[in-house]
Amino acid sequence: MTAPQRILVMGSGGREHALAWSLSRDPGVAEVIVAPGNPGMKDVATIRPAAASDDRMAAIAQELEVDLVVVGPEGPLVAGVADHLARRGIPVFGPGRDAARLEGSKAYCRDVAQAAGVPMAVGAAFEDDEEGAIDLSRRLGAPVVIKADGLAGGKGVTVCATLTEAEAAIRACRPRFGLAARRVVVERALSGREASVIAITDGASLLALPAARDHKRLGDDDTGPNTGGMGVYSPLPDLPDGQAAALMERFHRPILGELARRGIRYHGALYAGLMLTDDGPYLLECNVRFGDPETQALLPRLSTPLAPLLLGASNGRLARVAAAAGLAEGRIPGEGATVGVVLAAAGYPLEPRLGDPILGGDSPWAVSALTFWSGVRRSQGALVTNGGRVATIVGRGASLEEAAAAAYRASDAITFPGRQLRRDIGRVGSFAAGAGRP
Repeated sequence: MTAPQRILVMGSGGREHALAWSLSRDPGVAEVIVAPGNPGMKDVATIRPAAASDDRMAAIAQELEVDLVVVGPEGPLVAGVADHLARRGIPVFGPGRDAARLEGSKAYCRDVAQAAGVPMAVGAAFEDDEEGAIDLSRRLGAPVVIKADGLAGGKGVTVCATLTEAEAAIRACRPRFGLAARRVVVERALSGREASVIAITDGASLLALPAARDHKRLGDDDTGPNTGGMGVYSPLPDLPDGQAAALMERFHRPILGELARRGIRYHGALYAGLMLTDDGPYLLECNVRFGDPETQALLPRLSTPLAPLLLGASNGRLARVAAAAGLAEGRIPGEGATVGVVLAAAGYPLEPRLGDPILGGDSPWAVSALTFWSGVRRSQGALVTNGGRVATIVGRGASLEEAAAAAYRASDAITFPGRQLRRDIGRVGSFAAGAGRP
């Protein structure tokens, strides 16, 4: 397999730290650059602080003569950064703007999924029509799910146990999320266990990563507000790694086929957020990039070099690269188990406090796990908080119990004022309930 020698990872969070960590370990990769990055990544990548504009990223890629750009966050993809780079002849892993609408608009995702025959909850989208949305929620009956149509940092979904809560959520959507909530999606709530299945694709060939389970709510036992994710684990006791490829064929491939029928080629990572119900799996959402914090737990489980696969997906040669890597059955196998615990700042998710000093990152327990930094900066030579989710601490082991123990030993060694974390990530008691919505 041929690996890109110099890779530019675009982004600054824990997902991008995990990508840089994984890619820097691959044979043939000489350098990983992260822009704008954060100071916690310095041990695995060259940091290039920069304004996250299309022109600036293209200029950095051309200046450094990179062989591949990997776009981490959804915002730039939805805005069309992959198109901008491709027009300049720069290989890029990530879909163009038309394909990225799958995440940029939940209504568009529903439209594509329905046309592709992919099962989703009963629901509809309403544009500037609060009364229509409220009427549908009443006809569906509680519980219902209210979603801001556009990007909302992983916080645009509200699960409402009563119709009173649903009406309040609908009326609060526009004031809270602005233009992202010009359209509101109302869906019947599904009962079951959530699972995240991510596939790497060049638009024709697909490779499934092992499944992971993200915990969205702030508090233990899935209480409190939705966040961008407070923890994750893999593998899933109720969804063995080998079943991820079958789910990919049921969800990812039909969606890619429908996009192709619309004249849209998709290449990059395609994330399907699924609900595993008694009646079978349903699609909750599509993301057009690697998940966060799923990436932090999944990449340490992979023994297959990632860089050649991402390059193969970017240039239409994924099938050839997968064959050279000996990958069969449409999947990338995982080894062992991982549990990732998110450390969040005081005030998260509403108003995270910035500037709190972080202690213990170099302690023996912390070093024994993997620490993927996200919302941090340096102040007078020390790391301080600079965002809502500060770090994802990933423990590894032969079992989920071992991985969880390692993750919590390391998490307890890293402190800062007002630190928030869940205590039930990857615990046996959480396996049955998972991150399922009510």
